[in-house]
Amino acid sequence: MGNKNLDIRGWNLDFRYFLFSIFYLLTSTTLNAQNELNTYLEIGAENNPGLKAKFSVYNAALEKVPQVGSLPDPTISFGYFISPVETRVGPQQAKFGISQMFPWFGTLNAKEAVVIERAKAKYEAFEEEKSKLFFDIKSAYFNIYFVKKGIAITRENLAILSTFQQLALIKLETGKASAVDEMRVEMEINELENQLAYLIDTKWALEVQFNKLLNQPVENSIVTPDVLWDDILTMSKETLLDSITNNNHLVKQLEYKIASFQKQEIAAKKMGAPKFSIGVDYILVGNSSNPNLGSENGKDAILFPKIGITIPLYRKKYKAMIKEASLYMEATQFKKEDKQNQLIILFEKGYKDYKDGERRIVLFEKQLKLAEKSLAILLTAYSTNSQNFEEVLRMERKVLKYALEQDKARADKNAAAAFINYLLGR
Repeated sequence: MGNKNLDIRGWNLDFRYFLFSIFYLLTSTTLNAQNELNTYLEIGAENNPGLKAKFSVYNAALEKVPQVGSLPDPTISFGYFISPVETRVGPQQAKFGISQMFPWFGTLNAKEAVVIERAKAKYEAFEEEKSKLFFDIKSAYFNIYFVKKGIAITRENLAILSTFQQLALIKLETGKASAVDEMRVEMEINELENQLAYLIDTKWALEVQFNKLLNQPVENSIVTPDVLWDDILTMSKETLLDSITNNNHLVKQLEYKIASFQKQEIAAKKMGAPKFSIGVDYILVGNSSNPNLGSENGKDAILFPKIGITIPLYRKKYKAMIKEASLYMEATQFKKEDKQNQLIILFEKGYKDYKDGERRIVLFEKQLKLAEKSLAILLTAYSTNSQNFEEVLRMERKVLKYALEQDKARADKNAAAAFINYLLGR
């Protein structure tokens, strides 16, 4: 990982074309990498069983609408006269009746409005689950990127340490170095090999987590970029915070619940109003023993329609229903306020992590360049006079550390941006 001096003599390229080519390659690589992640998000949205469950719950809530918006079933009755009632045209033998109960005007619409608002709340729960799934997928993806980079950097450093070991052995054979130098390199190699094994195990665990979020086989390989793109928050901090407290799916879910309790209060008032019933009775009449009735003998009698009214005299029940809806609405308003406060806390933490990631990317880029230059100088000195080999190893550790920290900062920044987007409901 030392510096390489590039001989640019003899280059005969148009500078603008060169810049355009570099920009195109970087942009294409970044877009391709982001497209890979977007593909994974689509797979997760289609396959994740938890998300499917939330959508089924929403669809089930929609099926409640026709249930509460329908009239009660009509009542059909039958009566048989054990002791027939004699009438002018003959004895009454049996009676058929049918009636339909009608609630107060607008009651059914009010009940429908309640369950529609509740269904909207279920849909927001589904959207919240989807946003959470997308964040989990992105977070796992960025962690896999970092671990893969860690594996690559560690292997590269193992190769460099092997070169150092050969150099130390050559110095030892010529009597220009101590055997301790070679032992120090071997100890460094042992530690890095242990770290490499840990990173490989971590990579597998993360890939299992990632594939299970997508509900696909754990053996599926995950494609990550060579260099992670930079997710940038385009809105100001104040705009982000305002959007989160108003558009977060958990907040909107509570808003729909508040609306449902408002509608429930209206429905409870209408349920306390009178109900009407309309019906008709049909009576079967047997033959009379009176020979003078002629054609009217045994004539069935169709009675005129009957109308009934149910008067809710006992008001305590309906007052309690109205009060219940009002108290639930008040409680949910408090929950909404509490949720907004929690979101502000979460946003501030996420934004802090985002800015920290930005600073660390810049810091470790500088530190890595300085460490690589220092390592090159120390190597030159050791090759010349076999001194400061411990400093060479210490600086090599710094190069490894800064390279890992730089990629960790990239992953952390993008994960923080993904978390803020999750809070935004994206």
